[in-house]
Amino acid sequence: MRFQMLGFALWMTVCLLAGCAASGPAPAVVQESVANQESTAPQKSAAPQKNVQSPEAAATQESAVLENAKAEDTAASSSSEGTSSDTAVPTSAASAVVSSDTNALQSQEMPEPASSTPSSSEFVDPYVAVPALIETIFANADSLYKQGLTDSAIAYVERFRIIKPLWTSWETLADSLRVKFGKTRAEQSKKFEPLVLEIQNMNRAQSAYSMVAAAVDSLISLSPGDSLVGWAALQKKTAFDNTLAKAKKEKDEIWNLADVQGQFEKAVEQAKTFQMRYRDFEDSLQIADLIAKIQALIGFRDLEANEFWNKNDPNAKMASVDSLIKVESFAEAKKLLELLKYSTLRAEAVEKYKGLADAYCNKERKTTSQIFAKAQKQKDVEKKRQLLNDAVAPLDRCLAEFPEYSQRGKVLDNKNFLLKELAK
Repeated sequence: MRFQMLGFALWMTVCLLAGCAASGPAPAVVQESVANQESTAPQKSAAPQKNVQSPEAAATQESAVLENAKAEDTAASSSSEGTSSDTAVPTSAASAVVSSDTNALQSQEMPEPASSTPSSSEFVDPYVAVPALIETIFANADSLYKQGLTDSAIAYVERFRIIKPLWTSWETLADSLRVKFGKTRAEQSKKFEPLVLEIQNMNRAQSAYSMVAAAVDSLISLSPGDSLVGWAALQKKTAFDNTLAKAKKEKDEIWNLADVQGQFEKAVEQAKTFQMRYRDFEDSLQIADLIAKIQALIGFRDLEANEFWNKNDPNAKMASVDSLIKVESFAEAKKLLELLKYSTLRAEAVEKYKGLADAYCNKERKTTSQIFAKAQKQKDVEKKRQLLNDAVAPLDRCLAEFPEYSQRGKVLDNKNFLLKELAK
């Protein structure tokens, strides 16, 4: 027993010294510290020497300490009747060893850690640090072996067996904690089940985000487990996405009321009510910008369109639009339709505007096709490149004049194709 206690003290000292990143074999310094501790237990230990012993001196001193420890362990075993020297250390005994050796080590003045040692504010994962520390034990043993100190290396590795009873007690404690934590989680699940079901049902019914958010916040305020907090946050995001999708459709309807039907005042009124209902979605929906756009339409109508239509007949101007499109006077037709959007014929003007965009862009695309055909027949490289550049220009004019063109995707595809041809 005495030998096991001494071995554990040696191992604990190795653990403390391993963090110091000192050079030279660790076992030599460990044995010196333990020898001093054994001979001066009632007194405060002297500060450890800064000079590292040579490998030969370390081996000699370590062998002497081990021989003394074995002699004491033999005497202790002979005085105990019916007790086997191979009996495993029970959990209570292992705890006593930890307590006594820890107190002894605390009274000993340890060297300052090296600058590479993580500060106390840095998190050290024990499941990474402990295996790394164990590896240093084997590395120290291997260092002794490579120096030819075979006996010391064997003795150093044999002391590793002191961990076995400790490991058994740690596993027992881990199982106990797992059961305890699992029981608490099960109890909490029953406690929070009604609120959890309420949140699930609200999301299934796609209830308003504000209602789901309130229920989620109530659940989190009760401090449930971390997994349940994560689930609640996900439910809150789901409610946000559902409500945002509905709000976008409603926003489109309000804009349609203003842009197509020309009911500007009614659209502004609905937009303001919409803004109050969806205060949490201002950044996503840009409702203030929607209201500003509608009010800009009102301003244009009031300042320019009204004055124009007081002097002109909307029906007569609408009839002339068709004639302008037939003779390909697209710029004049576009200007007239812009004015007609603020007349009593707004809905018809919006539809006619789409037809104008189709006619204009179809003409430009046809021009591009003709220029591209010429470029394909051109054998001169520079002239071909110039023709390809000329073919891109009509497509750019279409996209600039009518960005809302219904075939915008096809125009972009044609342009990208020409740019790839130019890159060859």
